[in-house]
Amino acid sequence: MLAADALRAANINPDTGLATDYLNHFNEVVMLMEMLPDMRDCAEDVLEWKPSSYCEHFDHSAFKDKDLAILAYGAAPRAVRVHLETLILQIDGEVERAQSFLRQSQAPEICAEIARLASEDIKPLIAAASSAINGKSEPVEDQPDEALQADIDALFG
Repeated sequence: MLAADALRAANINPDTGLATDYLNHFNEVVMLMEMLPDMRDCAEDVLEWKPSSYCEHFDHSAFKDKDLAILAYGAAPRAVRVHLETLILQIDGEVERAQSFLRQSQAPEICAEIARLASEDIKPLIAAASSAINGKSEPVEDQPDEALQADIDALFG
């Protein structure tokens, strides 16, 4: 069942056992965050977003081979899963932080900062997750939490 041909046919990387379809969960919220400066009515959708683990995502998705994706994830090399899960925790944290700021205010400058966060901070993390899923490891430049917090504080100050 986990033969390389079967995995490839299901759009699952046969080397890592992972599927990039999972990243759609993040790409959707990033797109909404980027639209906030021009369409503040997207705020409600951004606020409704919830973290979802790899297996939860596939369990609730319409992905044709979702059972295979979940099975392959369980068989994936531990180091690959841990690397991906570490990146996912970072992405979840950044989106949740943006949601926190959005709950406080939907002012234009806050929406612009959230759009910047999506483009400059979250997208590189998603790219790194894609690399992990595809069996490539690329460094991610981290922005210190203090720098982001200072940017947001300056907007509220």
